[in-house]
Formats: sequence, C-alpha cells, structure tokens
Amino acid sequence: MNQTLSKADRRPNWSNRTLWTGDNLDIMRGMNSASVDLIYLDPPFNSNKNYSAPIGSEAAGAAFKDTWTLNDVDEAWHGEIADRDPTLYAIIDAAGHAHGKSMKSYLIMMAVRIMEMRRILKETGSIYLHCDPTASHYLKMLMDAVFGVRNFRAEITWRRNRAKGLAFKGYPRNADILLYYSMSDDFIWNRLFLPHDPDYVKKFYRHVESGSGRRYRLDNLANPNKDRPNLTYEFLGAMRVWRWTKERMQEAYDQGLIVQTKPGAVPAFKRYLDEMQGTPVDTIWDDVRGIQSHAKERVGYPTQKPLALLERVIKASSGKGSVVFDPFCGCATACVAAEKLERQWVGIDLSPKAADLVKIRLQKEMGVFYEVNHRLDIPRRTDQGEVPNYKTHKHMLYGVQEGICAGCRYFFPYRNLTVDHVVPQVKGGTGHITNLQLLCGACNSKKGVRSQEEFLAVLIREGLRG
Repeated sequence: MNQTLSKADRRPNWSNRTLWTGDNLDIMRGMNSASVDLIYLDPPFNSNKNYSAPIGSEAAGAAFKDTWTLNDVDEAWHGEIADRDPTLYAIIDAAGHAHGKSMKSYLIMMAVRIMEMRRILKETGSIYLHCDPTASHYLKMLMDAVFGVRNFRAEITWRRNRAKGLAFKGYPRNADILLYYSMSDDFIWNRLFLPHDPDYVKKFYRHVESGSGRRYRLDNLANPNKDRPNLTYEFLGAMRVWRWTKERMQEAYDQGLIVQTKPGAVPAFKRYLDEMQGTPVDTIWDDVRGIQSHAKERVGYPTQKPLALLERVIKASSGKGSVVFDPFCGCATACVAAEKLERQWVGIDLSPKAADLVKIRLQKEMGVFYEVNHRLDIPRRTDQGEVPNYKTHKHMLYGVQEGICAGCRYFFPYRNLTVDHVVPQVKGGTGHITNLQLLCGACNSKKGVRSQEEFLAVLIREGLRG
C-alpha cells in the first residue's frame, strides 16, 4: 500500500507536537500509512519487574508492570498473526516452546504493534527498537520477519556505564541493544563522527604549527603504485613516484602544505587535525552515559534514557522537518530530542503521566509558552481516498469469504450475513474494504464494539470457534 500513495496521502493525520494517552495499537491503527520518517521505541523488556518513579520526583505516579501472562486475547492475536504472516507465527510459537508462555505473550504484544509500525513508516524511513538481552534475540527474529533480513542495518550496543546484577553470580549487565532496520535501501542516513581520542591526537598529531597553533601530522606523498611514469619526477631533491602531479605538488608547497624535515628528505603533506571529521560512530556506543542520579535532565522516570542517546539516533536517521514517532514514549525523551533538533514529533503512552512529563520537560527546554497537543481520541485515517458506504461491499465480501462467517466460521446464505468493521468505528476504524468483514447476526451482536481480538477470544472461550 505504501508505494501507491500520493504525497498528499502520506501527510500525517495529526498535527506536530502531538502526544496521545492510550493503547498505542488502537492509535497506530488510526494513523495514515507511510506518514512517519523515523520510529524509536523503548518498550517493556519482559524483565519480570515492576517499575515506579520515586515519590517527590517529577515523574512521581508513573509506574508499569513488565510482567506478561498469556491470556485469551493474546491467543486471538496469535491467530490473527497466523493468518497474516505464517513466518511470524512460527517464530512466536517456537519462542513459546523454548522460553515459556510469558515470552510468547510478550512477543505477541510486540508483533502486532511492529506490523502497524511498518505500515506507517515511509519507504525512506528507519526504526530503532531499544531492548536488552532478555528478549533481544527473539525480537531480532520478529524484526527480520516484519521488515526483511536485507533491511537489517545494525545491532548497536549501548554501554550504560551503570552495571546491573552485581548481587548475582556472573558478569554484571551494563549494556542495552538497539536493533536498527530501514524500510528499503533508499533510507535517510547522516554519518556521525566523534572527536578523536586525546591519546590518538597526542600520538599522531604531535606537530603544532607556529603562529596558528594548529595541530597536524605528516602524511606520506609517495605513490604505492611504482608503475606510474607520469607521476615519476624529482621534487625538493627526492626522486619518487608521487601521488600527485608536479603542478599540484608545487601549488601545495607554495601554500605551505608540504614540508621537508631536512634537505634530501622525502617531503610530506600537512594534514591538520581541525580539518578531520573525527572517528566515525560505529555500533559500540560507550561514550553516552546513562542517566546519573545528579543529572540535570533526570525526572525520576524508572526507565529514562539520556537525551544524548536519542539525539544521536535522530541526527543519524532523519533530517530537519522529518517526523519522529515514539509509540512507547514514557517521559518523552525522544520527543524532547526531536524538538531540540528541529524535527516534527508524535508520541503515545498508556500512562497519563507521560503527557504531564513532556509538557514539563519541553517548557523547561523551549519556554513556558510551549504548547503540546494532548489527545485521548483515536485518529481517523485520511489516506484511503473516498470511501463509499460500507454496506456496498457486501457482495464482494460474500465472494471473498465464500459465505463463511468471519466469527464462528459457519456457512450462511447471503441474507443472513451482515457487514462489520474489524476495527470498530469508535476505535478509529474506517469503512474501507480492508477493514470490513461479514458476520452472522449472532456474531455481530456478540462483537458489538469489542476489538477483533477480544471478540475472537470470547468465541474461543465459549467454544464457538476452534
């Protein structure tokens, strides 16, 4: 669907600086396809822990359970995944056998949301999933299945500098993982650099130019390819095969960029430290410290990440004006980083406390008159064009379903089936054909305004669907 949308269709159906309170699955289902440039998510890790912010902190009242128990709705979601993506179904099923029901429940929760994230991400977009070794290997398989193995870009290790697990036997845990994927080969990428290590500078840029005080090192001008007659000549008394033509060498010499340490020595080129980009950022991030107890940016949120971490992600994989989306925004660090870097942003969190925190943090950063659009509703998609009355699709749906009710799976005559919205209209569902199904009268009454997952779970529990 993403490839057939016009540029107008790709516009977000929400305004910049919007933060929703609610279930991110319901809200994402109402977001337009191909409308987001970058997704960063820091979801629960399935750590079997309960988190809460300390009393007296700005985040006081924020709490969540990172414990998962398989239930009927999870099983219904699993059935939906089986219909839409058999590979994904097999991965989750295998994880359940290997790790247990808790991991299966957690992965089901993540899978249905990751599928929606893929739909709303642009073809030039990227996604970073923040996790830890508790489930990173299973999440990597989910991401491979949803985004494709060829679109895996990197597994980034972030060293927090604060170790966990010191009370237990074994190596302390001090690193998180960011799984980085793109939607296609045509993704936004800005290479980032770090300043050179001081010891490296001291060792290799040991020369200091008198007058300017600029540090430099001497670079070899000899050509490793000896069979270059056009580059073989004498320069400052040294006969060599050079990298440059004689004219270019003379020009650089006149500019003071070529030096000869002593008569007859091979000339060398001055390479200034301040003209070097630095060391490219690689997949080991050990220069970004975790939130310290005395840090100015600390708000007390139990899983708060440092601004510097999010700024690096956003700088690397988006441009000014790009739309950054965080579906588990917590204390809204990604939103704050996006605002500081002149990106648009949107966030979702289940806890109402997130809305308070993003307002507090952004007003501190941007000023007291800074406004955040806080919403509690489900957005309605505007990327599906003119949608006719949903009842006009009944004949087509009857042919597609071959007269079988999408609920109880019994065959019914045409007159006994009714058109139903898979995602209820009260939860943002549209009348587009992709959101419609046929149900018998009894199933339609039973479904009401339940989600499809809740509806199927009820049918299974009552023995009305196998």
